[in-house]
Amino acid sequence: MTGAAMLQTPASEKARLSRYSKRKQVNRIALTMSMLAMSFGLFWLCWILFETVRLGVGGLTLGTLTQMTPPPNDAGGLANAIYGSFLMVMLATFVGTPIGVMAGIYLAEFDTKGWLAEVTRFVNDILLSAPSIVIGLFVYAVVVTRFKTFSGYAGIMALALIVIPVVIRTTENMLQLVPAGLREAAYALGAPKWKVILSITLRAARAGVITGVLLAVARIAGETAPLLFTALSNQFWTSSLGEPMASLPVTIFKFAMSPYENWQQLAWAGVFLITAAVLGLNILARVLTRTKI
Repeated sequence: MTGAAMLQTPASEKARLSRYSKRKQVNRIALTMSMLAMSFGLFWLCWILFETVRLGVGGLTLGTLTQMTPPPNDAGGLANAIYGSFLMVMLATFVGTPIGVMAGIYLAEFDTKGWLAEVTRFVNDILLSAPSIVIGLFVYAVVVTRFKTFSGYAGIMALALIVIPVVIRTTENMLQLVPAGLREAAYALGAPKWKVILSITLRAARAGVITGVLLAVARIAGETAPLLFTALSNQFWTSSLGEPMASLPVTIFKFAMSPYENWQQLAWAGVFLITAAVLGLNILARVLTRTKI
């Protein structure tokens, strides 16, 4: 038996080396394809960023930030569109964030496996994957057609409906990552549940929750379709949320489709501004996930 085993050893060693060589070859092919896929994506991303900077910076002047949207072939800027976007995004975040955080706390701390939690997660998943134009049409049918006018309120409602599912998912996931030992230690000291959530679990997960809010803001900052059906646009400065309100994405869409050179330059300037804002928010979200607040 020992002699037969010794005679089979070189053959088995050769088979093992052959399998190892095949695995290395497959691994090399997979790494090459992965690098090619990454290079393909980075090529288009760098090209888009290059064109955005090249064409956007050229149309970016002081008047772009201080003047109203102009008529064709006239000087002007994007001040009313920037203000409208900032106002609607800020208010939509203030409306959607508390709702999303409280719903995420409920799913993670109070009802993890109940029927209401399962229904909430199912609906939340649908909202996460729903196209933004569907949300815009929903708000148009519920709000705009009922009040017979486009308005900033309708735009805020549409954007808030996009913020809520993102914040819910992020808050729930971050709270579930908090070790159970922290909760048990607080309960052992006699702390009530609401105090444990506010002082222990939510504090431990606040970096992730804030990151989710920032990602939601970055998403709604560039949304065009919901605002086309809700806030529409306005060529003039308006602070009234009950009227149609200009926004940067809608203005970019309108100006980029026009044949007028000054509108096209302003569209590229708007693209640069919104790209820089979204890129900054994403970088900030990445930093918050790596450092403690």
